[in-house]
Amino acid sequence: MTRQDFSISISAPVSASDACNQIVRVSEWWVKDIEGSAGNLGDIFTARFGEPFVDFKITEAVPNSKVVWHVTNCDLPWLTDKTEWKDTNAVFEVSASQSETTVTMTHEGLVPEAECYDSCVQGWNQYFAQSFRHLLIDGYGMPQLH
Repeated sequence: MTRQDFSISISAPVSASDACNQIVRVSEWWVKDIEGSAGNLGDIFTARFGEPFVDFKITEAVPNSKVVWHVTNCDLPWLTDKTEWKDTNAVFEVSASQSETTVTMTHEGLVPEAECYDSCVQGWNQYFAQSFRHLLIDGYGMPQLH
């Protein structure tokens, strides 16, 4: 049986470089409360949603092509396993054509059997498919404010 990690793709009329530069602007498309930096290999950052948080480390950064955020710790108190995201990866793969760039985000470890699957899919759809795409096209996203 193959694992079914959640994956979603968006396309926008921007360069691969522009798309990669926007991925690191986490507070402008996902959640406003970010501590640390998400710009370079080895960077560590925390996304805070009020009391809940997710700690990430950038474990792969290929210019104009790929960025991997590895979850090193988290506290998601609405879940039975508050650390369900720990040791999962948010993988952003970028591919460009002449007219547009496609960014595919795969949350490795976010599978249908996960307790948070449905709500996390809704979140990624809102913040990646809508807010991040909006940032690419219009220059501003719609991040969560807390």
